[in-house]
Amino acid sequence: MMGGYGMTGGFGFGGIFMILWWVLIIAGIVVLVKWLATSFGTGGRSGGESKALDLLKERYARGEIDEQEFQKRKRDLSQ
Repeated sequence: MMGGYGMTGGFGFGGIFMILWWVLIIAGIVVLVKWLATSFGTGGRSGGESKALDLLKERYARGEIDEQEFQKRKRDLSQ
């Protein structure tokens, strides 16, 4: 007797589905990490620039900096 494994040595469809299951889990984790990285602004430079510009606008609105300083820093950020 072969112990119920047949000719495939116990791999068969169950083994294939187990491999596919792990591939799907790993791919899902990779997609989740990429999504989290972009949603928290660590995904690229443009996110940082818009965040800095928003902060600059807030400081101008609160009166911490005057219009000249605002324009100068805005130009610096766009370069």
